[in-house]
Amino acid sequence: MAAARTADQGLSTEELQQIRDALAGGRKPKVLFTEAAGQIAGQLGQVVELTDPAVSEEWVVVRFGRDELPFSPTDLAVAPRGATTRRVAARSEPVPEAAPEPEFKIVREPVPAPREEAVVTEVDTPPAPSVDAEAKPARRPVKAAKPKGPAGLTVTLTYAEGEWTLAATQGTKSLAKPYVIKPAEALKMVGLIDVPGVHEAVEQIMSVERREAEQQAEKLRAELAEIEARLAELRDAG
Repeated sequence: MAAARTADQGLSTEELQQIRDALAGGRKPKVLFTEAAGQIAGQLGQVVELTDPAVSEEWVVVRFGRDELPFSPTDLAVAPRGATTRRVAARSEPVPEAAPEPEFKIVREPVPAPREEAVVTEVDTPPAPSVDAEAKPARRPVKAAKPKGPAGLTVTLTYAEGEWTLAATQGTKSLAKPYVIKPAEALKMVGLIDVPGVHEAVEQIMSVERREAEQQAEKLRAELAEIEARLAELRDAG
């Protein structure tokens, strides 16, 4: 039942996630083109990339031969183990039967002359039977390849353990690994987002950081005062 559902409806959400995990692991999983893919139905391809489904409905990039073309999940199904490309055997056209040889009859007709003549009458040859060309099902034309759009870009701003970090990815490619940025830079980025809940969360974080910084500064000032007093005593003693 699961195989029938895959062939009719294409790739499921779970199968797409398995393909995404395989690509992240450096593998290129095989897929089978369904009837929705047109003339290449039954052929095998390799998924090389998953683009953003919000940009185009054809976001599964498949390598077929030397081409890499985008398809929708309904055009594809997970290839069964040991699957090979299906080849369509050439059909042999029926050989028309040979036309029957013409028949001849010898008819003797009476004539007034004392002798008889043999009159040969040719019988019409029946027409050769016509052979209708075998009806072949019309094939759906191969979809024209659409221009491949850029992969989705994701920029992530994170606050954890007293530090702000920034990271960026495009599709499955990492453009920038998480690196530390200054709180002032983080506040500028958050200020571009018109979401009140985000602003309130950032304000709470900054308030806690300011309070901790003030407490640490008071502690350092007290320690410094003790050190200066000790130094003054040593000078007086000298």
